[in-house]
Amino acid sequence: MILQALTAYYQTLANRGEIALPGWSKVKVSFALCITDDGVLEQIIPLLTEQPKGKKTVLAPRSFTLPAPVKRSSGVAANFLCDNSSYMLGIDSKGKPQRSAACFAACKDLHETLLDGIDSPAAKAVLAFFRAWQSEQAAAYPALAANMEEILAGANLIFQYNGCFIHEDPLIRRVWDAYYQTSGDGPEMVCLVTGQKGSVESIHPAIKNVSGAQSSGAALVSFNAPAFCSYGKEQNCNAPTSKYAAFAYTTALNHLLADRDHVYRMGDTTVVCWAKSGGNVYQNIFGWACMGQSPSYSLNDLQSALQNLCAGQAVLFDEERLSPDMEFYILGLSPNAARLSVRFFLRDTFGTFLRNAQAHQTRLEIVKPAYDKFDTLPLWKLLDETVNQNARDKTPAPNLAGEVLRAVLNNTPYPATLRNSVALRIRAEREVTRGRAAILKAYYLKNTHPDVPKEVLTVSLNPDSTNPAYNLGRLFSVLEAAQEAANPGINTTIKDKYFGSASATPGHVFPVLLKLAQSHLKKLDGGLRTYYDKQITELLAKLGESYPVRLNMHQQGSFQLGYYHQTQMRYAKKEEK
Repeated sequence: MILQALTAYYQTLANRGEIALPGWSKVKVSFALCITDDGVLEQIIPLLTEQPKGKKTVLAPRSFTLPAPVKRSSGVAANFLCDNSSYMLGIDSKGKPQRSAACFAACKDLHETLLDGIDSPAAKAVLAFFRAWQSEQAAAYPALAANMEEILAGANLIFQYNGCFIHEDPLIRRVWDAYYQTSGDGPEMVCLVTGQKGSVESIHPAIKNVSGAQSSGAALVSFNAPAFCSYGKEQNCNAPTSKYAAFAYTTALNHLLADRDHVYRMGDTTVVCWAKSGGNVYQNIFGWACMGQSPSYSLNDLQSALQNLCAGQAVLFDEERLSPDMEFYILGLSPNAARLSVRFFLRDTFGTFLRNAQAHQTRLEIVKPAYDKFDTLPLWKLLDETVNQNARDKTPAPNLAGEVLRAVLNNTPYPATLRNSVALRIRAEREVTRGRAAILKAYYLKNTHPDVPKEVLTVSLNPDSTNPAYNLGRLFSVLEAAQEAANPGINTTIKDKYFGSASATPGHVFPVLLKLAQSHLKKLDGGLRTYYDKQITELLAKLGESYPVRLNMHQQGSFQLGYYHQTQMRYAKKEEK
């Protein structure tokens, strides 16, 4: 299903002229080798361009549409018209002259095979270059000296002849197209993607730009051990994919991953999304509504479009008609050595994804501190709440990102690991942040539990709740406030010493806390003493004469929500004053 969706997306982009045709792909190139009719290298032209990288502008290789490069796992394999210095010049900085010579010979043989007998001045110039070039004398060429270090570092090189790039020559392009269509030594089999019979691609092109994977690219479909094979088949014959389908799905996926504005990172997972019809307007709205991306349109326009799409109505947005019934895909990939793991693949209508995402945001709504500038909580921020922010590695649990995203976009129960991770951070840090409280509220609204009734799952404080755990949390917040009022500027409060035990074993801890509170109240003047004493008395009346000996994990969630609601209420009153 993944390969079929990507192949169909490739065809859509190809029909719109937005992607390379079969046999061609985007390649980053740093230098052009300018050659004469006799094949003499007369100049090296840098092709680096200024490109933004974060807040800086750096010199980066320029992107060209070139003959599709081969995938190198090991051994020697040359590319046509574009390669690194080992293949194009027979030199490198690895200290292995024999291998460099073998690479240059392979590159020379490939160009002899394709260009020999072609009636083109550009083709004749390339052949003359390979026949005349002396790798041993490369260091003596003045044209190479100025850029030798960058060239030997693995930069890609292309040819330029008579002021034009050779890969743009129409006759040479036709030669490459013919060669690409007929090349391939795989057996004839039925393609599992297209359903048509054709030559099977034994090694699929590499997928690049997946965070954490090898920079040279990794394989999405790969068989490299006998345990993965069956019926005596080798490599990708175990999942036969035609040459066209292998090129199409890898080109489409590389196209998506190269668009950094629509690639999202969740833990160790790289997420891409696309609409069946192509275009980036669907991606823009999804990124804003679901992934917390900064909007590139006005907020009123986005909210209006979102409301109509969630209601099942098509909208005209950014000069494109958006349909809530458009098929939409979301793919999550994680690195796994030289291969890629599929964390999740979601397929549904665009309107369904948006409705589910909005339902999730509604569940997350909770009173927020004045300093919190987030109107909504994006998924990456929720995952951050499960991680120790003081740790060196701030990556969430590997499977958690995929589980949470699936639950949100499919409108299914949240994973228990999300709630457990938040409980662990609260217990360790004794801090109930807005994000953690919102996660608890959303979790129990979707994953209902009798120990966490709806009366405690409110946006702000519910003073009418009779839930014991919730009111114990409120009481703990009031006792902490009384201590802070009695000891202005105090660094360590009862929260730092008693929060975990108070939420787990209130029957043992609260008698001690109430005794401490009497000492704190004596330090206050009449007005403040009466104010806090009244709140404590009201909450004790709700709790009765005894406290629960223990609270289970779910009841502790009610305790934490009560503490958060009461704390935000007292902060709000301070701001009003």
